[in-house]
Amino acid sequence: MTSTSTVDYQRTDGRALRLTFSAPEGALRGGLVVLHEADGVTDGVKMLLASLALEGWLTVTPHLENAELTQQDLLDATDITLAWLVERGVEADLLGVMGFDLGGTAALVVASHRRLGAAVSVGGQQAAELPALVEIAGRLTSPWLGMYGDAGDEAGGAEVERLRDAAASAKVATNVVHYPGANHRFDADPGAAAEAWQRTLNWFDAHLR
Repeated sequence: MTSTSTVDYQRTDGRALRLTFSAPEGALRGGLVVLHEADGVTDGVKMLLASLALEGWLTVTPHLENAELTQQDLLDATDITLAWLVERGVEADLLGVMGFDLGGTAALVVASHRRLGAAVSVGGQQAAELPALVEIAGRLTSPWLGMYGDAGDEAGGAEVERLRDAAASAKVATNVVHYPGANHRFDADPGAAAEAWQRTLNWFDAHLR
């Protein structure tokens, strides 16, 4: 398994950000920013970084303070992380973003404010400081894949369908996949988790090339 490393990245303009990353051992296919869940940069996040690196992606997560994360904080941190990837030789059209749980919501916010090659959200937890998903999905500027469970809740399923309709009005490629019965972390449904992983790889393969 590819290892992960943590660095304190200092920009010439004075901005600084702690980053944890995993680099591919072979050819570099592109760069992915992973936006972590509310629990921070956990062992699970590091495993995700390493797994994506094994697929050829230079993968990095910015350390975010999720408790009071505003939209501007999120976008600023993502911009710094993208700059770090570009400095390491990743071309602009080979940049993507993904997130899961709260990071899934954050990835959709980024994908509606930045023009990237591809974006993926796996689940989504609403944060008070970030806009509602259905309010911004129609303004997506990056090709976006969203995958959501509903924990067996009918209202949750209806919300996923509303999100699909909103995303369909965007001027970029979108796909919203509904997993009835799965929770927002997909950790109780190995089949859904495995399919979501493959869909993630396929989306990046299709759009970052």
